[in-house]
Amino acid sequence: MPAELDVMAATRVDDDDTWQVGPHTFRSRLLVGTGRYADIAQARRAIAESGAELVTVALRRVDLSGQGPSVLDAIDLDRHTLLPNTAGCYTAEDAVRTARLAREAGMGDLLKLEVIGCAKTLYPDNEETVRAAAMLAEEGFVVMAYCGDDVVVCRRLEDAGVAAVMPLAAPIGSGLGVRNPHNLRLILEEVAVPVVVDAGIGTASDAAVALELGCAAVLMNSAIAAADDPVAMARAMRLATSAGRLAFRAGRMPRKLYATASSPLDGLIA
Repeated sequence: MPAELDVMAATRVDDDDTWQVGPHTFRSRLLVGTGRYADIAQARRAIAESGAELVTVALRRVDLSGQGPSVLDAIDLDRHTLLPNTAGCYTAEDAVRTARLAREAGMGDLLKLEVIGCAKTLYPDNEETVRAAAMLAEEGFVVMAYCGDDVVVCRRLEDAGVAAVMPLAAPIGSGLGVRNPHNLRLILEEVAVPVVVDAGIGTASDAAVALELGCAAVLMNSAIAAADDPVAMARAMRLATSAGRLAFRAGRMPRKLYATASSPLDGLIA
């Protein structure tokens, strides 16, 4: 088959491969943030190059007064779906209050829930996150919950009514990559909602690993914004997530302890 036909076939697979967050359907498996860019113009170019459909913004860092530049200026709302998040909240009550303000400001019901438990590591407070998730789900929010890579916590979040769980790969902004793929596999086995790896991605191979495991998507900010060339890295991440998802669907070969010849040994020329 000609190479161009192979590329077309791969593209069709990606186009037909969607995932759901509550009532929302997405094709891109890369979610991106809006922080740490040099300026609004760079953020806008990188977001466009990423191909992301979901773009997250920290509600407590958004200037809604209209008096000056805002990170919202980097998001083309005709092309992207806004995913407000509750970054900077340390209690369930703070997170719920912030989510309500976002909805009143016209940002909709789709929400990334963050309740931080440790200012140094930015690890989530899993107990407060579960409590906030239950309250928000009761109020009709479509909640995507940032959490530890703990299968029990993810099951409790699913029971609380979240639309997706977002276990960390490593501490936020660390760039360490997927530190515990075993835990992610357990989570994938135990929950029915989408699993989106959130935090710790550093480069394209990290994103591919998460998708190869079977995660629905990855969310990142620093991995793109802190790169030497954020726009080029955004493109690399788009390609990596596509490749990782395609590899997952293709099914990797079994791991073996010893070598296996790729060519038959029978009928060798003496």
